[in-house]
Amino acid sequence: MQNVGKRGVIWKIPDVTADGLKIFACIAMLVQSIGITIIEKGMIHLDQYTQAELSQALGEDSHLMVLAGIGSVLQLVGGLAVPIFAFLLVEGFRRTSSYRKYLISVFLVALLSEIPYDLANSQKWIDWTSQNALVSMSICLLMLYFLRIFEGGRGVFYGIAKFVIVLCAVIWVSMLRAQAGLCMVLLTAVFYLFYKRIVLKTVLGIVISLLYITAPLSFYGIGCYNEKRKDKISKYVYYAFYPLHLLVLGVIGKYLFL
Repeated sequence: MQNVGKRGVIWKIPDVTADGLKIFACIAMLVQSIGITIIEKGMIHLDQYTQAELSQALGEDSHLMVLAGIGSVLQLVGGLAVPIFAFLLVEGFRRTSSYRKYLISVFLVALLSEIPYDLANSQKWIDWTSQNALVSMSICLLMLYFLRIFEGGRGVFYGIAKFVIVLCAVIWVSMLRAQAGLCMVLLTAVFYLFYKRIVLKTVLGIVISLLYITAPLSFYGIGCYNEKRKDKISKYVYYAFYPLHLLVLGVIGKYLFL
């Protein structure tokens, strides 16, 4: 796509495929996982400190301060993945030939990812204090199914029904403490309900994304999406990447940094 500037300079808006968005989101997610698992949990042993103890330790140890800073930056990079995954979830839902297979695939990967997620985030093989991001996505897919039932409807009843559906999804991700749950649900709802209203969904999406500070930057990539979904990489590679990268980093964080 080309545009002509005020001085006649031609500049090109990059075309980004679904594969491109997926790869970028996976890289951002990997960077975040490294920040949490390797830096914060493995090297700093963040869970061993209270807030007061951590503040004191950071003030006394410049090396620890640097590590904490690196970990924070890596987590900020991870925030870029959230809007992209929400956007791709809606695209996949609207274009899939089998909603049931799509939901089952995401749900099964969520189940398979729970132990690797627990290991990577708490250095425990089983930890019920929070659930992985694929749990959030599974709930979002269920939400989309019910929103589709009321799609096209107008009036107070349909508005209330849609609000209740989104609210139920928010309650579920909150109860399960699913990773990125609130932001994922709200973004998915906005991307779906305002699918054809580009400006409105972008503005609302950016506001919601501020929960992750850096996440609004992802809307540039989303805006460059060319709607081409001929994946060069199998979807199963992306499904496998999530639990596998968590498992590898979790093992490194738990056993290499004793």
